[in-house]
Amino acid sequence: MAKDKYALDSCALLALIYKEDGFNFVKSIFKQAAEGDVEISMNKLNLYEAYYDILRSRGANQAEAVYGMVLKSPVQIVDGISDPVFRQGAQLKTKYRMSLADSILLGQALASDASVITSDHHEFDSVDKNEDIRFTWIR
Repeated sequence: MAKDKYALDSCALLALIYKEDGFNFVKSIFKQAAEGDVEISMNKLNLYEAYYDILRSRGANQAEAVYGMVLKSPVQIVDGISDPVFRQGAQLKTKYRMSLADSILLGQALASDASVITSDHHEFDSVDKNEDIRFTWIR
């Protein structure tokens, strides 16, 4: 039986770090991944967004600590953009006028048949209604 796959959005990682609504769900997915029951991936651009947010709000030491934690976690960091992600992301960015990082996240989810873990209704509600992309909403 295939494992469930998840593509992690920066806001979901930040919910875990800042203990915002939905952090228990993200923590549970991390635990399931550590046990080998599910797979989690995160594009480095989305990790960059989280790093930037923490750097700006809490400083370099905290940003580095979180970055190190993610690198040691069961999250598979995708350091690059494959051709399918490149093409699908660009098509979605054109259609929905979203950020580069969000379009890459969605392209990665499509290419790997993963569900997007996010809380970003503002960016993704219209995509959820109109595209064949699975979303796992944390709040």
